[in-house]
Amino acid sequence: MKRKILLPTDFSKNAWHAINYAIELYKNDQCDFYILNVYTATGNIIESLINMEPGSELYETAKLESENGLAKILDMLAFKDNNTPKHHFKPISTFNNTVEAIKNVVEEKDIEMIIMGTKGKTNYRKTVYGSTAINVMEKVRNCPVIVVPKMAKHHLPKEIVFPTGFKTPFKKRELNHLIELAKKCEASIRVLHISLKNKLSDVQLNNKKLLKEYFEGVPYTFHTLSYMEIPVAINCFVESRGSDMVAFINKKHIFFGSMLTHPLVKDIGQKSKVPILVMHDLRN
Repeated sequence: MKRKILLPTDFSKNAWHAINYAIELYKNDQCDFYILNVYTATGNIIESLINMEPGSELYETAKLESENGLAKILDMLAFKDNNTPKHHFKPISTFNNTVEAIKNVVEEKDIEMIIMGTKGKTNYRKTVYGSTAINVMEKVRNCPVIVVPKMAKHHLPKEIVFPTGFKTPFKKRELNHLIELAKKCEASIRVLHISLKNKLSDVQLNNKKLLKEYFEGVPYTFHTLSYMEIPVAINCFVESRGSDMVAFINKKHIFFGSMLTHPLVKDIGQKSKVPILVMHDLRN
């Protein structure tokens, strides 16, 4: 069965790096890669939507730049050494708000995974992720996303870290993408619990038991770090083990309300060399 992968790009180096990561990740799969560029005439999307009409000079200039940029990417891909007949690249150029455009393509093309860079052209040093990456991770809830930092290596993940507090029950369908990715890459899953108490509650123990059932078909182990800030604990664990990816379930915005706005997470973002897989709580 052919996979359908969405690769948003703003023509930055980080976006190109994410495209190459996606090609390596799915190198053995039949894939349609949809390369999406969303254009506006000005930095203000609201102003652009109000003032830009199809046929106007502003609109046509932005559209041409978008189409030319996508054509350049297709040329670059054609010259790559690892070009494979299994992969087909389909450019999409559209005028819209970036998150809305991504939502639309996910629905229209039945996309199974979004892979994008952490930051775009602006590449602010003080931010962990660009606003677009954060918005996609949080608001595009019908499709998982892998966000690739510019330092990420182009190889299949062999160890995926899955941090959890065991506080809410898991649904197997929420974890399907993680399990499938682990099987495809022959990777191990390391379940990481950052503990503030000496032992798990009955609810936590039951949720841990559920995970054991779901991960039965893949290699996995449980690990605990105590009395550490969550971002620091994750960073230390990943660094010490040389892990290749971190996977989260975004449960009711808890992850984004605590992790991405946490000042200590800047260290993860600026020093991170591993992609992050964000899945979603399907009960939202």
